[in-house]
Amino acid sequence: MSTEHLIEIERVTFGYDASRTILNDVSLRFERGRVTAILGGSGCGKTTLLRLIGGVHPATAGRVVFDGELVDAHDKDQLYRLRRRLGMLFQFGALFTDLTVFENVAFPLREHTDLPESMIRDIVLMKLNAVGLRGAAKLRISEVSGGMARRIALARAIVLDPELIMYDEPFAGLDPISMGVAANLIRKLNDATGATSLIVSHDVQECFAIADYAYLMSSAGKVVAHGAPDTLRDSDDPEVRQFIRGEPDGPVRFHYPARPLAEELGISP
Repeated sequence: MSTEHLIEIERVTFGYDASRTILNDVSLRFERGRVTAILGGSGCGKTTLLRLIGGVHPATAGRVVFDGELVDAHDKDQLYRLRRRLGMLFQFGALFTDLTVFENVAFPLREHTDLPESMIRDIVLMKLNAVGLRGAAKLRISEVSGGMARRIALARAIVLDPELIMYDEPFAGLDPISMGVAANLIRKLNDATGATSLIVSHDVQECFAIADYAYLMSSAGKVVAHGAPDTLRDSDDPEVRQFIRGEPDGPVRFHYPARPLAEELGISP
């Protein structure tokens, strides 16, 4: 049954091993048809959330619900069906280096549909045109820049016109012009298709310019604040203010927890 929220994360805890908890009893909801940003520093569990939604890992505790259906990371048939409904822009592109630009974007169409090659060609060229790279269709991945590779990955993520599009650091490695184009494209695609978009990023200004809603994660793997961009921008919470404004001093520490340096080096006081 259709609900207001396409994705629901309910009291999820997760760690890759017993020594460290990445996500600590987090709950998030992503409303249909909206662009939602998941913000936070490196290592706070942003990308891990996307992996749990995609069923790459099972949650240690709690539930991940996709369109009313509990995601089971051990059910291959379910995962194949659900992943047909989502597009993913990976943090480092994850392009196939032995394929051309065209073949990379065409891959999901050939994997998940029975469309004729003539139609696949037209769709791929339209998606590449949307990211400004139709002229690069015949190039190999080794022949394109890092910024171009990110835009190719974006074209591949949207080639199936998915209901859910997950963007993992979509602005990393882009020059200012390409960053603005990518941000506007994410917003326009969302509005034109009615898709639900999740953006994992630490680029506050780009996300706030296009997001309807945002969550801020702490280094402890918890949600420390959520709301509309203007609400977070005007927050008086010290941790929220420090991250949004990029202030060097505040509750978020630069150093990962460790023993005092002098003690570890064996230097006597």
